Amino acid sequence: MNIINNIKDTALIFEGGGMRASYTAGILNNLLENEIYFDYVAGISAGSSHSVNYMSRDIIRAKRSFVDIVLDPDFGGWKSFFKGEGFFRSKYIYEESCFPDAALPLDFGTFMANSAQLRIGAFDRDSGKIRYFAKKDIHEISDLMKIVRASSSLPILMPETYYDGHHYLDGGLAGGIALDIAKKDGFKKFFVVLTREKGYSKEPVKYTGVIKAHYRKYPLVVEALMNRHIVYNQTLEELKQLASDGKAFLVYPEVMSVSNREINYDKLAESYRLGYEQGKRDVPKWKEFLGI
Repeated sequence: MNIINNIKDTALIFEGGGMRASYTAGILNNLLENEIYFDYVAGISAGSSHSVNYMSRDIIRAKRSFVDIVLDPDFGGWKSFFKGEGFFRSKYIYEESCFPDAALPLDFGTFMANSAQLRIGAFDRDSGKIRYFAKKDIHEISDLMKIVRASSSLPILMPETYYDGHHYLDGGLAGGIALDIAKKDGFKKFFVVLTREKGYSKEPVKYTGVIKAHYRKYPLVVEALMNRHIVYNQTLEELKQLASDGKAFLVYPEVMSVSNREINYDKLAESYRLGYEQGKRDVPKWKEFLGI
């Protein structure tokens, strides 16, 4: 089986944002329901989960990953954080819940059969650089979910991920929007699903003392966190210019009512509903941009 895609000239990019991805899961599912299938998908942090769910064409898992999962008693919370397992129990969420009888079963066969290129970004703690993983790095489901976990390991809130001889933190440390790799891979057009409202500008990180103390052995992590807002805002400005030139379509949430750490089911379900309804209304605009 080889799954063919119908959008060849445009890169699909999913921004991260923790549980704000409950909203963009609704956007994702409108793409799938309308058979808008990109041949290139890139994501960071929560955007890496979106990328995998999109490529496995799984509408149910896309919603479940950022809404229903919070009802799972093993999902996380402050109790698991103080036990050293993370506010979000990443080992469970990514490496244990992906199997057929678990909470978030992943159709690995469909994922692997999808002909789309994949890029998932994770921040290498010791080199201070982002590493983009590709399909060639994935041989079995354990590889894939370890990579998604690495990309999604939020600083302080979650433990680092050790994989392939390296320690990784959330790819968002290097900015959070995988425009750089899509450009490097030769793309000139971009469809970008963002998790912040239009006009948002990232502020410098707070609690600098805590960060410097926590990562005192890893100055490159501290440096990345201190500079993240600069890189992020520069990327946003570049995207705005691309959009004004007709080379990018930016999907901004009309309203973002949840934080990246939200664990209230009702709030996340409403966030998903709002994203889904926005997507449903905007599909004609998407198709016009994509020429389909």
